[in-house]
This record gives sequence, structure tokens and C-alpha cells, in this order.
Amino acid sequence: MDATAHAEMPANEPALAHEPGSGARTELLATLEDLSDSVTEAPCVIAGKDVTTGTTSPVRPPHRHADVVAEVQAATTDVVTDAIEAATAARGEWQAMEPSDRLAIFRRAADLLSGPWRARLNAATMLGQSKTIQQAEIDSACEMIDFWRFNPYWVEQIAARQPLSADGVTNEFDLRPLDGFVLAICPFNFTSIAGNLPTAPAMCGNTVVWKPSGNQALSAHLTMRLLQEAGLPDGVINLVHGEGALVAERCLADPRLAGLHFTGSAAVFKGLWQRIGANIGSYRQFPRIVGETGGKDFILAHASADEEALATAIIRGAFEYQGQKCSAASRMYVPASRWDQLRARLVDITQSLAMGDVADPTTFLGAVIDEKAMHKHQALFDRVAADPAVELVTGGWTDATDGWFVAPTILRTSDPRHETMTTEYFGPIITAFVYDDGLWEDTLELVDTTSPYGLTGAVFATDEDAIAMARTRLRFSAGNFYVNDKPTGAVVGNQPFGGARGSGTNDKAGSEANLHRWISPRIVKHNHQPPTAYGYPSMNV
Repeated sequence: MDATAHAEMPANEPALAHEPGSGARTELLATLEDLSDSVTEAPCVIAGKDVTTGTTSPVRPPHRHADVVAEVQAATTDVVTDAIEAATAARGEWQAMEPSDRLAIFRRAADLLSGPWRARLNAATMLGQSKTIQQAEIDSACEMIDFWRFNPYWVEQIAARQPLSADGVTNEFDLRPLDGFVLAICPFNFTSIAGNLPTAPAMCGNTVVWKPSGNQALSAHLTMRLLQEAGLPDGVINLVHGEGALVAERCLADPRLAGLHFTGSAAVFKGLWQRIGANIGSYRQFPRIVGETGGKDFILAHASADEEALATAIIRGAFEYQGQKCSAASRMYVPASRWDQLRARLVDITQSLAMGDVADPTTFLGAVIDEKAMHKHQALFDRVAADPAVELVTGGWTDATDGWFVAPTILRTSDPRHETMTTEYFGPIITAFVYDDGLWEDTLELVDTTSPYGLTGAVFATDEDAIAMARTRLRFSAGNFYVNDKPTGAVVGNQPFGGARGSGTNDKAGSEANLHRWISPRIVKHNHQPPTAYGYPSMNV
């Protein structure tokens, strides 16, 4: 890779407000209607060619589950094998391409998404994943554009940092891709994550087998089409839909596996890691394993917290996109002196939130992703209804009439280590523990030790000593830590995202750090004045 770098860091893509009467809003709603009125065929894409298998599954809008908006072709084992072979065949030309030309493809994709593709991909995300206008805009437009502009910049910056060279010697970092293919397994909840997981390794010269979530198949299909329009060569990224276990089994058994780029549940990630470990003797190299999993993310209020800011953070942090963010707030700690007034405010706001079809711009919450998710949440509500340690503050119901709707729900528990404080539910559910004002330090210990995760967290206080103590005591509790802000909404280049403990490998998507994981550097030393005698001065007598 050459050492030429763009001088200026890109700027973050501004989010469109889609205010009433705006051209952006009119275009988006019209595009949403067009996608709703048709059934998109979503094939696998192997070596640039559409592949159909005859086995399909429907994509249904979670908020209108009677409709079908896409038919997705499920990969067979042979199709996955073909994807691996296509990625292997494409490696030579892709890694030999001039880095500036390779990165230009993704910059072109960002420009297309910022322009003619914006409404289309946002509409697909709204329709297939039940995101509101705001949630789709900051995801499938802004964050994806940022990934495709910032990551090329960082790749160039990495290449520009070369080692020292003494007189008569030239030393060079040759930033090679990994020696094999990368498997990217993606979640349903962020179109931008599903776009970043395969493209970040590809920018570094790798070729990829890409497995998106079936619940995100519509926006994944359009993302692939966008990349093709941007000029992505055939075989660099090979899209396989269908059963995740089938794809993983075939890919992880192949000796050419060079890396896994994953976002999803901790349980699935552990299973994949175990599978790789069991196969470690068969691989040509030690595969890079990069994963971001779950969270049981907290909001901790000090007695000095601003109540209005705290309530807003709880509502947005817990209920935006139905709580289906790994960063979503799902446990809160509130001092007893502040609870009654905060509770009343939260109940009033929560009960006023509009929930329904995301085509209605006034909607704050859509539906959870599928029937299984809704039933999981209803099962929780049924359990805690008979639990003396849990009080239902508001919500606690589901409605499957038109979509998979789960009411935004606030629980309160008297047990700080209750299931509701430790288990990730991935829904619009947050549990409060009310602590004695005089037990601030004990509460910090509770926050740190209650959850197996370490993804995001927030502290609300105006007392600077309390903030400083929280920052110190909670240093390992969250990879993304927020002071007087909600624990969601990380922005590329501003808050690189990722956590440790049970939340993943903390390789920080949205920063240069993640790109290093997809590079296998070689050092080349060119000695322009090689020695011609074997002896050293110290040997003289």
C-alpha cells in the first residue's frame, strides 16, 4: 500500500431533519410507499452474479406483519462454498489494485448514498426494520456515509506512518490484507453496521463472505446494489442470505478463513469463537476475531442530576428504536430523594409516546423486529407480574393485531441484582433501582459488578466530585461512557464504539483501531549498502 494520505479528515454527514413540507420528507415518504407496494426479489450475490436457490423467505414489516415486501433467496451449502471460492478468486486483483482506486469505490458509494440512494435505503430500513424517519436517517444514511468516508481516510493515515530508516537503509510497512477470506456476520438493528462489517475489511484489501440478518435482508440487498453501482469488483464482497448456522458452519470449517467480523448476541459470538478454537489446527493462519455483542447499559443518576436532562436521556436512551440497540439504556439507578418526582415525569412522557406505523412521521416507536421478540418480552411481563421484587411502573403489555408492538415499559425492582437488572432483553424495557442517597459509593460498586457486560453507560450529575468518582470507579464498566448524555448515539470519528467484558473485543468501530485488525503488515528492509565482511570492530585485537 502506498503512503499517500488525504490531508483533511472528512466531516460527519449532516442529518436531514425531514421537517414538514421539506423535499427530503416528501421524497422519503413517496419512496417508502413505492417499496411498500412492491415485492423486492433479494438474491444471493456471488462473484457479482445474482444467485437464486428456489428456497425463499419473506420480509414482512414488523409494524404491518400481514404484508410482504421482499422475498429472500436462502443460500445452500454449495452457494456458501461458491462464495468462499469467489472471494478467494478475487483476492489477487483486489489486493493488487492501487489503494487510492480501491478506496475511491467506497467514497463513491458514500456520495451515492448522500445523494440519489439516500431516500431509498432509508425507506428500506424503515420498512424492513421498523425504524422511524429519525432513526433511519441517523443509521442508514449518516452513519453509513461516515463509515465510507472516514474509514478510507484512516486506511491512508495508517499507510502514511512508515518506520524509521537509517542512512543507507529504506524500511517500509507493507500493509497487506489478511491471507484468506473474512466472514462478516451482521445484526438486524443497524443498516450501517451491516454495511460496515464487510466493507471495512474490504477497504484493506480483503475479500469477504457477507451474511446479513434475515430481518435486515431488504436493506442489505439494496446496500449490495449500491456498492455494485459504485464500482465494487465482482467477488470482493459476496452476499449470502439464509440460515446463519449453515453459513457459519461452512465458512468456519474452511482452512482459508482469515477473520470474523461480527455483531450480534454474546451467546452466538461465544459459539463462533469456540468453533474457531476447535478448528484452530486446520487454519492457514490464526483468524482475527472481532466482535461487538450485547449490553445491559446503565444510566446512573446522582442527587445533583438535572431532572429534565435525566428524564430525556432515559426516554430516548431506553425507547428509541424500541430499545433494540446494544447501547440502549435498560437499567437505571436513581437516588431516593429524586425518585418520586422523576417517576411522575417519566410516566407522563412514556404514556404520551406515539407507537405505530413508522410511515406516520409522528411515530416515536415502531414494532419490535419479529414475533419471537414480542413473545419474549410478553413472557418477561408475565413473570414479573407475580414477582414481589418487581413493580410495574408503566407499560407491560404487547399487541400483535397489526404488528409486533411492545409498550415502552418502566419497571422498578427492590433487588439490585434481579434478572431485570442483569439480563439483556433488547426491547423497550428499563428497570429502576432506587438507592439511598448516602450510598453513592456503594451504588457505584453495584453498577460495576451487576452486569456481565461492559458496553455503554451514563452518569448524570452537576457535582463534579461525583462525576470524577464515577469516571474512576466505572472505568471498566463501559467502553463508551457518557456524562450528562444518553448512552446511545455514538458518531463515527467522535465516539468510536465498542465495549469489553461480555460486550465484545472492543475494537472500536468508527475509528482507526478497527482497520488495524484487517491488516497484516509486512516490514520490508532495503539495504542500499550491504556489508561485505562478516567481522565487527569489537573482534579486533
